[in-house]
Amino acid sequence: MTKKKDWLVVGEITSPHGINGKLRVKSFSDFEERFTKPGLRWLQKDKEEPIKFELISGYKKPGRDIFIVTFKGVNYRDQAEKLIKQKILVKNTDLPKLKDGEFHINQLLKLKVKLNCNNEMKTIGEVCDLVNDNNNLLVIYLYQTNKNILIPFVKEIVPIICEEKNYIVIDPPKGLLDL
Repeated sequence: MTKKKDWLVVGEITSPHGINGKLRVKSFSDFEERFTKPGLRWLQKDKEEPIKFELISGYKKPGRDIFIVTFKGVNYRDQAEKLIKQKILVKNTDLPKLKDGEFHINQLLKLKVKLNCNNEMKTIGEVCDLVNDNNNLLVIYLYQTNKNILIPFVKEIVPIICEEKNYIVIDPPKGLLDL
């Protein structure tokens, strides 16, 4: 059985598109090639084992995070309808190259969160997720309150990311941690 950490969820099939087996996909990825570049992808229904599919082609709907894709062997609308709500996965080792200062979510998960309190670094929590609707927000679990908070993932608030030593330093505006 494969483990959740072996995979990255890059999108979800939302509906068929037309009658020839094409699918509408909502993207969860910053990398368009996940839906446009032919190659292997995996589809997963609920918590079932992922199933290998070959992406033949795809294109982005202008102005939206929606792609229209074609998978090999999915040629009719009724076949496409059976794939609605399935997640599109890639192996977590299939990571596009990033520019300096860019990170993949799996590089940030479980990093300890430190805060400068009176010139002393104090560990206050850990990164547990990233929310990426219109803005990148780190979900941080705070040890003291046992709650999750959202922190904008911007250089001004997260000035230091030290992946080698497993931590980030945050400099939140006054009151952000009290929400």
